[in-house]
Amino acid sequence: MTTPAEPFENTVHTTNIWIKEIMEELDWQDRHRTYQALRTVLHALRDRLTTEEVADLGAQLPMLIRGLYYEGWRPSGKHPGRRHKEEFLAPIADAFRDNPEIYPEGVAWAVFKILQRHVSAGEIADVMHILPREIRSLWPEAEIRHGG
Repeated sequence: MTTPAEPFENTVHTTNIWIKEIMEELDWQDRHRTYQALRTVLHALRDRLTTEEVADLGAQLPMLIRGLYYEGWRPSGKHPGRRHKEEFLAPIADAFRDNPEIYPEGVAWAVFKILQRHVSAGEIADVMHILPREIRSLWPEAEIRHGG
C-alpha cells in the first residue's frame, strides 16, 4: 500500500538522482548551481519546441522536474523561436554570468546527456527532429539514440 506522501518522496529522490548525475558530468559540487543549470537548459529547450512536443517531453519528466520545466511557460501557438546556437546558449550564459569559468555549451551538453539517460529514445528522437541542426549539435553526439 502506498502512502499519500510516497509520490512526493519518489520524485524528490528521482530529482536528487538527476542533480547528482549532472553534478558528476560537470564535475561540480554545488547543488544550487546544478539546479540552476537544469532549470535554465530545460527552459531554453522548452522554448524551442512546439506546444505538443513540450507536453510530450514534459510527460516523461519526474513530477518535480516537470514543475520546474513548466515554470513560467506561456504557450502561445507561435512557432518556436531562437533557432541559432548562440541564441539558445544566451540564457545559459546569462544565468552564469557571474561565473565566467562556466562554459554554456558544456552545461547544455550535461543536461542533454541526463535527459537522454532518463527519457525514452523515441521522445529524444522527436525532440531532436524539431530542433535546428545548430542546437542539435549541442547534444552528446556519440550517445544520440536514433529513432524512427
